Amino acid sequence: MAGPLRTPLLLLASLALTLALAVAVNPGTSRRNAKSTLVGGALDADVNEEGVQQALNFALSEYNKASNDAYHSRAMRVVRARKQVVAGMNYFLEVEIGRTRCTKSQPNLDSCPFHDQPHLMRKTLCSFQIYTVPWLGKTSLVKSSCQDA
Repeated sequence: MAGPLRTPLLLLASLALTLALAVAVNPGTSRRNAKSTLVGGALDADVNEEGVQQALNFALSEYNKASNDAYHSRAMRVVRARKQVVAGMNYFLEVEIGRTRCTKSQPNLDSCPFHDQPHLMRKTLCSFQIYTVPWLGKTSLVKSSCQDA
């Protein structure tokens, strides 16, 4: 009789241990925001993290390639950065982008100053999803949507 009950009890004990460890790792997690800490869920990311910076640079490069604007645009600020571990990494970035004084043909676009003349100034708020598989050297822009800020 003890044999048939042993497996379900072991599974139940394993589940209880897993839940206890999850709460111990994130003691401030309430039931209301527990979704954000689920395995495989998107978590807030540090903007200065190398992977976030690489994803940001890739998204801006793709944005500038697709833009018909003669001027280069670059990030003014990152509003929010999140990451999600999948079969690789998804980065979800909300970025305020500004038009610079440099044309796309000029080198060293990262240090170009932003336009300050009202008729040339342009700010855009963009949401990007970047998927990367670093060990394969693969990066792609999955989603991109922008609107004037």
